[in-house]
Amino acid sequence: MYLSEHDRLPRTGIGVDVHAFASDDAPLWLAGLLWEGERGLSGHSDGDAVAHAAADALFSAAGVGDLGTHFGTDRPEYAGASGHALLSAAAGIVREAGFDIGNIAVQLIGNRPKFSPRRAEAEAALSDAAQAPVSISATTTDGLGLTGRGEGIAAIATAVVVRSAHRPTPAGPAA
Repeated sequence: MYLSEHDRLPRTGIGVDVHAFASDDAPLWLAGLLWEGERGLSGHSDGDAVAHAAADALFSAAGVGDLGTHFGTDRPEYAGASGHALLSAAAGIVREAGFDIGNIAVQLIGNRPKFSPRRAEAEAALSDAAQAPVSISATTTDGLGLTGRGEGIAAIATAVVVRSAHRPTPAGPAA
């Protein structure tokens, strides 16, 4: 298959996800990891804002919809699904659409949990899910907004994809 110059350019996408802390004793799943002793996030799935933002960034870069399109609340089979599983499925959808994944970068925004001690473990978990490099950084908002007030966690992600050179040529009319 011939790829034009336009098709060879990297494509970038942005994903954002925000979840409130749950009112019950749900476990906290964040960046593909279980955070013992931390209050969980509310959501249709496990509420993993980091994994969800990463998946949305992939969808955005490939131009194939968003998290709601593929795993929305109208899809009961995704109730309680792990962020790891959703990111893995998102990466598969993007690859099936004819793209290779370059990398994903995520910025976690929240006061807790203390992220830096588990950064490498989280990056490994999400890199495994995406089968591509994932880097994660974290920040607080110095007491401002919903994350600063301790109401929830937010994440912003970017992703880079490139049209696959091995993309199958669509079947055309018989010659």
